[in-house]
Amino acid sequence: MAMHVAFILTAGYSLMATASAVEPLRAANHLAGQKLYDISFLSTGGGRARSTAGGEFETLPLTDAGLDYDIVLVVAGGNPMSYEDPELNRYLRRLSGRNVKLGGISGGPAILARLGLMENRRFAVHWQHIEALQELSSDFLVERRLFVIDRDRYTCAGGVSALDMMLAIVASEHGTKFAQAVSDWFIHTQMRMANDPSKSSLAQQLSISHPALVAATDLMASHLADPLTEQQIADLSGLSSRQLQRLFSEQIGEPIMQFYRRLRLAKANELLQQSTLPITEVAVASGFSSLSHFSRAFRDQFKITPRQRRIDSRRDMTVVR
Repeated sequence: MAMHVAFILTAGYSLMATASAVEPLRAANHLAGQKLYDISFLSTGGGRARSTAGGEFETLPLTDAGLDYDIVLVVAGGNPMSYEDPELNRYLRRLSGRNVKLGGISGGPAILARLGLMENRRFAVHWQHIEALQELSSDFLVERRLFVIDRDRYTCAGGVSALDMMLAIVASEHGTKFAQAVSDWFIHTQMRMANDPSKSSLAQQLSISHPALVAATDLMASHLADPLTEQQIADLSGLSSRQLQRLFSEQIGEPIMQFYRRLRLAKANELLQQSTLPITEVAVASGFSSLSHFSRAFRDQFKITPRQRRIDSRRDMTVVR
C-alpha cells in the first residue's frame, strides 16, 4: 500500500524547499514502477497556492482534506513566528489527535512548535528562526541539523535539506540502495546525513567508507528515538545480518547493537545537559521504553546516573552565568 504524504502550503512558502521534498517521492514511484507514495497538496483556502517564486500547486482546502494521511508536512517561509491561521491550527491538532505523523519544512517546524505539537520532540528548523524559538521557550529541543526524525515528527531546515530528509524516509521504507538510486536520479550522488554540514559525518568520524557500513550508521543516526532492529538495519543496508556484524567487528571494533546503544546514550547525555526535558522523556527520546533500563545503561556508559548528570549540568550553568 502506498504511503500517503500531504504537504500543507502556507502563505510565502518556498518553491525550492517544496520541490526538494516532493520530487524524491515522485522519482521513487518512477524508479519502482509503482506508486510507493501518494502525494497531496493542501492549503487553508484551497485552489492555487502560489510560492514566493511564482510557481503554484493546485491544493485541496483543509475543510475537504480529511485526516487519512500517513505523514503531513507543513511548508512555511516568511516569518513563521508571527504566522496565525486558526483553521490550520485546528486541522493540525485534529491530525495529532488521530496520531497522524507530522512534520515541517523550513519554517514549518516553528509553526508546529508554537502550537505545542513538538513537545518532547527534537526538531530542525531554518537557521533564521532558531534564536527566536529559543527565546520563546527554553523547552524547545531545537537542533542545528539538516533534518531530524524523532519518532512521529519529521522536520528539516528547508532548501535542499528537504531532499535529504525525504531520502532518509525512503531509505527507512525501501532500503538504502533504493534511496541512493533516487538520490542519483537528481545528480545528488552523496546522500547527506542529518548532522549539520559544518560538522564531519559519523562515517568520517569513524573513518569508514564501506557503503553498507555508511548506510547502517546513517540509519542509526536517523533512528535514535525509534530504534531499528539488527535485522532491519541489515536489510535496509543491503547485507545479511551476519555480513554486517562481521564488518562492524572488523572496521568499528564492536557489535552492531552495542555501537547503536552508545549512539543513543550519547544523545541522552546531550539532552540531559542541554534541555529541561524530564528524565523519563529523555529515555524515550533516546529509544528506551523503560526508565530503569535507561538508567542502568546510562550509568554503565558514563559511570554516573542520569539524575546526577542533570544536577551537574545545572550547577555548571549556574557557575557560567
